[in-house]
Amino acid sequence: MTISSKNSNIVWHHATVTRQRRSELNQHRSILLWFTGLSGAGKSTLAHALEEKLYQVGYHTFVLDGDNVRHGLCGDLSFSNEDRIENIRRISEVAKLFIEAGVIIMTAFISPFRADREKARQLVGEDFVEIYCHCSLDVCEERDVKGLYKRARKGEIKDFTGISSPYEEPENPELLIDTGRQSLDECVDQILVYLRQRNIIK
Repeated sequence: MTISSKNSNIVWHHATVTRQRRSELNQHRSILLWFTGLSGAGKSTLAHALEEKLYQVGYHTFVLDGDNVRHGLCGDLSFSNEDRIENIRRISEVAKLFIEAGVIIMTAFISPFRADREKARQLVGEDFVEIYCHCSLDVCEERDVKGLYKRARKGEIKDFTGISSPYEEPENPELLIDTGRQSLDECVDQILVYLRQRNIIK
């Protein structure tokens, strides 16, 4: 998909209510937690469990879930390599806006290609935290919550990550969470420790 170049007549408007002022109002910093991993690795489950914990103590959060986004913002995209790239580009831009809004934003997408995740990192900068939900293909297939692996093995789903389309593991993620072996609570606690170390939360 071709993205048109920026129009020279479009100028970024600098608001008087800044990210810093929103952070002061919210009493916490904003950041992007980018969950990546195979289908069935527990990305959405972990992101929403973390959000619940943060919400209970008053933090401003939002989860951009892969399936939910494809119902609207990215509803026109397929799962071809080209459209996967565009999917992640759109999500990256939306996530950046959430950061400016002072929100702890979490994205739960397979995002299989390192280059796309690197582009998201370059766009967001130091506020980008890559969280690799590490789970073996065997375990993901055993879970097969949505029955997608069975369909992919039968050839009913094309370009399915881990089966007929590659997944490029993160090489240096900020966090590697062993979602295949650790309990959900242990995974959440690991992220909370990291956020406290970064002074994102208290």
